[in-house]
Amino acid sequence: MKTVRIIGGGLAGLSLATGLAKRRIPVEVIEAGTYPRHRVCGEFISGIDISTLEKLGIAAELQDAKLHTTGHWYREDRKIMTMELPDPARGISRWRLDERLQERVQGLGGKIRTETRAERTPAEGTVLAAGRPMEKSHWLGLKCHVKGLRMDSGLEMHLGNNGYVGLTPVEDDRVNVCGLFQLQPENRGKGSDRLMAYLANGGHRGLVERLRDSEIDETSFSGVSALSLGWQKHEDDAFVVGDAGSVIPPFTGNGMSMAFESAAHSIGPLAAWSLGSESWDSATRRAMLIKRQAFRKRIRTSLALQQALLDPRGQNVFEFLSRRNMVPFNTLLSLVR
Repeated sequence: MKTVRIIGGGLAGLSLATGLAKRRIPVEVIEAGTYPRHRVCGEFISGIDISTLEKLGIAAELQDAKLHTTGHWYREDRKIMTMELPDPARGISRWRLDERLQERVQGLGGKIRTETRAERTPAEGTVLAAGRPMEKSHWLGLKCHVKGLRMDSGLEMHLGNNGYVGLTPVEDDRVNVCGLFQLQPENRGKGSDRLMAYLANGGHRGLVERLRDSEIDETSFSGVSALSLGWQKHEDDAFVVGDAGSVIPPFTGNGMSMAFESAAHSIGPLAAWSLGSESWDSATRRAMLIKRQAFRKRIRTSLALQQALLDPRGQNVFEFLSRRNMVPFNTLLSLVR
């Protein structure tokens, strides 16, 4: 059997490595960072089927994740909608989840090399899972954990005039605060002060006060400025998974689930190549086609919805409909799942 080499040890890379190692396919993960560490991530898993987690062999790693069934939407500190999720979402930090997945891969005999950089170039047997390509972007992602923050639901989504931020409880009395903002160089500051500046300028002054009254874990702060939404640019012959292939707008709560799904869709073609029953070019084309068909609708729909949610006129319509219980929430949710 031939070894599958995965460049990038995030959710997609680690879950793919687990799924392959579970099937006794030789696998090696090359990760530039270390475990555990904090990452910019909503830490909210919604829309994933248990069968996908079992196919990947990672269901046990999520068994103790917090379950969330309700959420509130706000517009600049005004509550405008309460939602009931049709299926519970899971809340777990990347600090904990990535560490567990790393241990799972190694426990199955897979190899992981940390603090190692590898070229992101297509090659036979190489899967690119190294996240978003570094390019200029007008988006900024910021995240931190807070302790002791009171929440009345498992999710808060706050719409502002410069982006949006989501809050969800994870383990150890922590709440993950993660936002996507339009890049504004005038919003300066180090650590969480920069996040607070974006929130305050976005109209979330009440939320800033709540966060300031809580215990902010500065060691959890992280940010990413080079990101793009939708389909990602890569070589035509590249085998990509996770964010290296597509990035869905964070407000959908489906990004982590898509990373798992992308990995699950890749197992069959990669196993066939490793066992010698399919060429690399054929396995790559088959996997990319499967993922394109699986994600096309949600990428297209979510980009259109985000454009509306970030436009003042769109926010006016959303608030008007929300206050009258006229938002077809379940229908919209099904379009981004």
